Amino acid sequence: MIVEALILFSILVLHGIVVWYRRPPKSAPGPRGVPVFGNAFFLGKEAHKTFRDWGKKYGKVMNVRLGSKDWIILNDFPTLQKAVVKQQATFSGVATSPMFWELTGGNYGLAFVDYTPRWVTHRRHLVSTLRRFEIGKRSMETKILIEASQLTEFLHSTNGKALDIGDLLHKMTTNILCHALFGKRFEYNNPTLCSLVDIISVMVSEELGKPMQTALLFPWVRYVPPVSKSCDKILDWRIRMLDLIDEVVVEHEKSYDEDDMRDFIDCYLKEMKAGKEHFTRKQLLYEISDLFLAGTDTTSNTLRWCLHVFLHYPHTQRKLRKAIFDVLGPTGNVNISHETEIPYVQAFIYEVLRFHPLLGMGYRSTTQDTELEGYSIPKGTPVIANLWAVLRDPDFWHEPETFNPDRFIDEKGNFFKPSHVIPFNLGGRQCPGERLARMELFLYLVTMVQRFEVLPDPDATELPTKDVIIGGGLFFSPPSFKVVFKEV
Repeated sequence: MIVEALILFSILVLHGIVVWYRRPPKSAPGPRGVPVFGNAFFLGKEAHKTFRDWGKKYGKVMNVRLGSKDWIILNDFPTLQKAVVKQQATFSGVATSPMFWELTGGNYGLAFVDYTPRWVTHRRHLVSTLRRFEIGKRSMETKILIEASQLTEFLHSTNGKALDIGDLLHKMTTNILCHALFGKRFEYNNPTLCSLVDIISVMVSEELGKPMQTALLFPWVRYVPPVSKSCDKILDWRIRMLDLIDEVVVEHEKSYDEDDMRDFIDCYLKEMKAGKEHFTRKQLLYEISDLFLAGTDTTSNTLRWCLHVFLHYPHTQRKLRKAIFDVLGPTGNVNISHETEIPYVQAFIYEVLRFHPLLGMGYRSTTQDTELEGYSIPKGTPVIANLWAVLRDPDFWHEPETFNPDRFIDEKGNFFKPSHVIPFNLGGRQCPGERLARMELFLYLVTMVQRFEVLPDPDATELPTKDVIIGGGLFFSPPSFKVVFKEV
């Protein structure tokens, strides 16, 4: 009896192994890993680099089993363009899990929800509303310059003391979204602003991001400690943010005037009052929450990467200041029209975005059965767009591991942007706030460099590490470090 049981068990195990390693017809090549876990334990701390290296062996379209699912990994720009641009609707879904269903309150919001008619409607409304407030009497440029002046005043008061201004930069970028979404800014010690920044920082932290990523690969661990505890914590923080946003929405409802659209909330309430399909209060709360999560920490981290670059490549800071002085002098006021007049600033920003992208990998899924480069990809297949690999691809970039803003300056001295520069993602999931983010980066950077020289902390024994901290399993953040702002 025991022998028969062992034989049966062995047959079942062998059958399971055969099924695990069997590939569907026309499936893309790639590592299968080990049963149950796939390649999850072989990714290391820098999955973007691991995927890039595996792609050299398996090709442009790679099928990597992670957990129990096959994931498609795209590491190069031409293949990515064929997928997410030419088949935009097909590759604009999101990789889902029970945890994501909880995080979205049942598929509400924008960042973590699937590609549906409701998603398309709200994304279009968001993009058109943001464009509406980029110009005119409530110009976002004016709002950004207000925050820039606050930054200048603060840096003047530091008297050359070494400090980490990460929290200040986060409050600045959060205030810009408060301008656009809430129609007002907050003082930096305001409880509402401080709460928003704290919530965002926690929700995109590595501490909570890694359990979220684990729950995506292995849905069952959502209910297994300690992952379950971390998932519950991030849901609690999400509710805190929703409650905070709801208070602002209530204020808007009380003072609403259909003839005076002050901000995004007013524009959304107008659609609700008109009875537009899919426009609900719940969607509004989750959508604003997603915008804060995706649009503040990323921009502030890019500014921190700019400071980080100044320490490791000080000659770029000197060249940047000279370019600014040639147009504005040491005291001239900057505005967004100076973008074309100071091409090296744009070149520097894009090189920072290339070298230290906001988003290392974009997560998607297919919305229908499709083919790519001759390989079959079933509906619902998770897809990773390895943006980091595209931005370091030696087939497109000369010496990609070298920081060099001049790669974005043409023979006539003008700034130019190659099509394969995709730090803000690509296709249907491209960042809707890209223009706003670029305005912030330009105006803040010119303001800082025109008036201050960024120097290393004199008490530090070495420069800050070049390693990244992958917050939330998605965003590439610099390590904490201090700098000195010396007045020019």
